[in-house]
Amino acid sequence: MIRETIFGVVGGLGLFIFGIHLMGAGLHKASADKIRKILAALTSTPFMGMLVGAGVTSLIQSSSATTVMLVGFVNAGLMTLRQAIGVILGADIGTTITAQLIAFKLTDFALPIIGLGMAMNIFAKKKFYKSIGEFLFGFGILFLGLKILTGSVEPFGASESVRNAFIIFSKSPITGIATGMIVTMIVQSSSVTVGLVLALASTGLIDLSGAIPLILGDNIGTCITALLASMGTTISAKRTAIAHVTVKVIGVVLLLIFLPYYQKLIAATTTNIMRQCANAHTIFNVMITMLFLPLVGVLARTIEKVVPGKETVVEAGPKHLEKHLLNTPVLALQAGIHETIHTLGLVKEMIDDSIEGFMENDIKALDKVSQGEEAVDSLRMAVSNYLVELMQRELSEEESKKIPSLLHIINDVERIGDHAENLRDLAERKIDEKLPFSKMANSEIRQLQGEIDEMVEEAISALKTNEVKEAQKVIERESRVNLLRNKLNQNHVKRLEDGTCKVLSGIVFLEMVSNLEKIGDHLTNIGQAVISPLQWEHIEEGERV
Repeated sequence: MIRETIFGVVGGLGLFIFGIHLMGAGLHKASADKIRKILAALTSTPFMGMLVGAGVTSLIQSSSATTVMLVGFVNAGLMTLRQAIGVILGADIGTTITAQLIAFKLTDFALPIIGLGMAMNIFAKKKFYKSIGEFLFGFGILFLGLKILTGSVEPFGASESVRNAFIIFSKSPITGIATGMIVTMIVQSSSVTVGLVLALASTGLIDLSGAIPLILGDNIGTCITALLASMGTTISAKRTAIAHVTVKVIGVVLLLIFLPYYQKLIAATTTNIMRQCANAHTIFNVMITMLFLPLVGVLARTIEKVVPGKETVVEAGPKHLEKHLLNTPVLALQAGIHETIHTLGLVKEMIDDSIEGFMENDIKALDKVSQGEEAVDSLRMAVSNYLVELMQRELSEEESKKIPSLLHIINDVERIGDHAENLRDLAERKIDEKLPFSKMANSEIRQLQGEIDEMVEEAISALKTNEVKEAQKVIERESRVNLLRNKLNQNHVKRLEDGTCKVLSGIVFLEMVSNLEKIGDHLTNIGQAVISPLQWEHIEEGERV
């Protein structure tokens, strides 16, 4: 009896958690790019941010995932603290959808849903439908796990000692809040904790007065993921995570004052205990959203005082792409060029930070590369959209030639950013695995970095002046970069033969050299585009690097 119960609880809980994970992963895969764009673009006001946060979190079924994305966006300068707070309030509402779905008790349909989801995942040809199949499979697994879990704990309902233990939650709301908070901090999912509460309530182990404190504690505990994600990030990102905790704690404290009245309100919504628990979760988050939404500005300023400090955050938004300039194509084209130069400057910083992190084992320098990654991706999209919109206007023949060339250039700049990320990953590998590097190897990487830095400056000069002689310098330097790469590879082979270089260190060294050389290739593409825009437009994609 005891063994079957333990196995049922462990297995049912495992399936339940796995199902929630699959649901979120499936929908995230189906709409990840759209979600990122929506979060970054449609949060101009707290109210809009709230709607976006609720919608996105309803899709991915995880407020933790949404808040972690927010921490990343704020860390990269894509979003302000004020915008992020609005999205957090909406995310807290969106995450209650899971509890509402569970409360419908779809356990009898778990197996056919699993079958449908698996069939879609296996037989669908499009990635989108495969991802939806993964979501349905997770949805079914969730209810199968819940069915097993509920069946396993049901016998405990007849035990007087077990019932007495759970009555403690009814008598001591603080104990219930602490328990809900700790459990959620451990499993890092509010949906999992609420699911457990619903399972316990459905078997009569706890009543509504015992369930509500657990749910309130769950709402505080769910903030731990965002706090963990903010460790080692910018001050603004830390403020975002702290804002999430602040909203939840204040909401719980205020509700504790009126707990008896809140319990009566929830009891009046339905006679079904599972639906009452789900409603308690939803109504609490709706109430704190209504309370804090008008106070977003005040809360943001308060958090800034609580977590003081001034920092330099990478500005991810475009600086030069003014919409009114589109009516004057020559000025709009210059704006596009200036924004491209700005983006190229950011990728240069990413390269230098990656090399610095590599040489000095400096994790903070590598964290800056992650900031730059978000910014460069955002700027590439902004420049591309701006230039495409410009193409719809009346343009001269010369302007028409330059726009496709500039589109290729901004794509090359973004690809350089990708190689800078590769350099960061290699630096992290060196640090994590404590790989030794000789002074000679470090000196050689520095030498190649110096050539690349010069090449970037020459590319920027070529874009600014639009002069062939400046662009020619970029192309000429590529020859030096290629010769240096060959020389460094030969030196590396010699060190291997002499036994002065470890094999794993050698692999990382070769990858560092390769990525720096490929950055040089993309810079050469930029130089060629400046020299001959029309010719560059007609080069086949396979011939470009």
